[in-house]
Amino acid sequence: MTQEVNVMTKIFEDLELRRSRYGLSKEAVLTEEEVIELVEASVQHTPSAFNAQTQRAVVLFGKHSDTFWDLTREALRKVAPEEGFENTVTKLESFKQGQGTILYYIDTDVVKGLQDQFALYADNFPIWAEQENGMMQLVTWTALAGAGIGASVQHYNPLVDASAAEAFEIPSSWKLVAQMPFGKAIDEVQPKTLQDVKGKVKVFK
Repeated sequence: MTQEVNVMTKIFEDLELRRSRYGLSKEAVLTEEEVIELVEASVQHTPSAFNAQTQRAVVLFGKHSDTFWDLTREALRKVAPEEGFENTVTKLESFKQGQGTILYYIDTDVVKGLQDQFALYADNFPIWAEQENGMMQLVTWTALAGAGIGASVQHYNPLVDASAAEAFEIPSSWKLVAQMPFGKAIDEVQPKTLQDVKGKVKVFK
């Protein structure tokens, strides 16, 4: 029982470590192979409704990660107001300072197939796919935090979808939903105010 409690404690300790970290360095806390194994485990073992397994991920290291953020900058340049754009560029450049970037996708072909197969739940499958992807992001983010790696979740889709798909040969059925730059955290963790949990949870026993 003690071992089970220790495992549970470690899970929640890692969850508390999972914070948005923007100051990143390229220093490798985990090797590229270890990061890939971590992401593959997250994709493989995150649950999904109807065992749909709609979750997909693309892991970018080095120049490929830089390319993604350069594409994002150019996509934003077309639509963002000139005033304040330099601040946006500074933020994007900070993501390039990390070890890499994870792109999170949903395979819409799988979703459509389930909608056709189970028409009664057709409206729910896209919602469930988003939930599944969110769980995968949390699993990955928490595992990275537990390993001492900083990360954050960004949402520059759909502006960058087409250019990223072309650059990284993404299947047309994959829908981009989030981006996660990661690396060794070199910034200070900012204080976080949490509301009283008693107002968020109801218990009947």
